[in-house]
Order: sequence, then C-alpha cells, then structure tokens
Amino acid sequence: MSSGQMPPWLQEQLMKLQQSQQSLQSIMTQKQHLEIEKAETEKALEELKKVADGDAVFKQAGTVLIKSKKQELIDELEERIEMTKTRSTVLEKQETRLKETLKEQETKITEMMKGGSANAPPKSPPAEDNPRK
Repeated sequence: MSSGQMPPWLQEQLMKLQQSQQSLQSIMTQKQHLEIEKAETEKALEELKKVADGDAVFKQAGTVLIKSKKQELIDELEERIEMTKTRSTVLEKQETRLKETLKEQETKITEMMKGGSANAPPKSPPAEDNPRK
C-alpha cells in the first residue's frame, strides 16, 4: 500500500462499512421519531382521559377537526401507542444486528490491513484458457 492508492478489496470493504453506518444512523433517527410520536400520543391520551364523558372531543384529520367519541379516540390512541412499541422493537433488533455487523466489518478491515494485500480476499483462480501440454 506504499503507492498511496487503496487496494480495490479495501475500498469495497470500506464502502460496505459506510453503508452499514448510514443504515444504523437511519434506524437511530427512525427510533427517535418513534419515541417522540409515542410521547406525544401518550400525552394526548392522558389529556383525553381527563375529559368528562359528556364533553365534546375532536380529532384532527388534515386541516379539519372532526367531532368524535371519547372512547373511539382513546382506542385509536392506545392502538397507535402499541404500534409504535412494535415498530420500536423491530428497530431495536435491526440496530443490534447492524451494530454486530459493523463490529465484524471493522475487525475484517483491520485484519486485512494488517496483512496487507497478501491477506486480501482471493478473487477467483486464474482461468487457464489455453492449457498446453
């Protein structure tokens, strides 16, 4: 690697590592958004439960408010909370797998760099197009 140029096998491994890092960042961002959505939904549910049964309640649908029944809204919000929990669990599992993959990729790159190009993954055996004997 004294030529200053990175070998193709190392470039490939580094690109894979970057893709995994970007995927991890995306998952973590999604998790943050889910946590915010869950907190907002829980707050709305908490406030809705304080409303007297006979009072008028509304839900937002785009730019309009629609009169609704308190229990229907409670059910919707509780369902939304459960959905965010489920999606969050899925993201947690994806995050864990990606972190493991990242560790493996980093270890592989480190080992490859220590060994230099001699430790590069073998391409394919050279094809003998015209064997002469």
